[in-house]
Amino acid sequence: MSIRLSTGEFAALVVRAIASIPDSLSSYLSNVVVDVEPTPDAEVCRAMEVDDPEELLGLYLGTPLTERGIEAEPALPDRIVIYQRNVEAVCDSSEDIVEEVRLTVLHEIGHHFGLDEDELAELGYE
Repeated sequence: MSIRLSTGEFAALVVRAIASIPDSLSSYLSNVVVDVEPTPDAEVCRAMEVDDPEELLGLYLGTPLTERGIEAEPALPDRIVIYQRNVEAVCDSSEDIVEEVRLTVLHEIGHHFGLDEDELAELGYE
């Protein structure tokens, strides 16, 4: 049985996860927008080649810092989306949601820093 939070309660957990990032790294997030959506839409699932939309807990949309050149043109902000209902569905308690939100946010921020799935798994952010 999954726990349901209000959008505001869930967003507060996302903000808390972002606030836990050390200052030395958070300065690299100034051009990143983090949003909360209930679930991914069909277009996102097709683009990400995801068969089961419930599998997607979060998504990073942008150009990782490791792929940017010094002379890169200014770009729109990168975007991280955390899918609230999918996160809630894999959790059995409020404590689980807090931890899963933290892991999911850090996982997607890891993509912003250029880490791939294997590297994120090695760090425990899978």
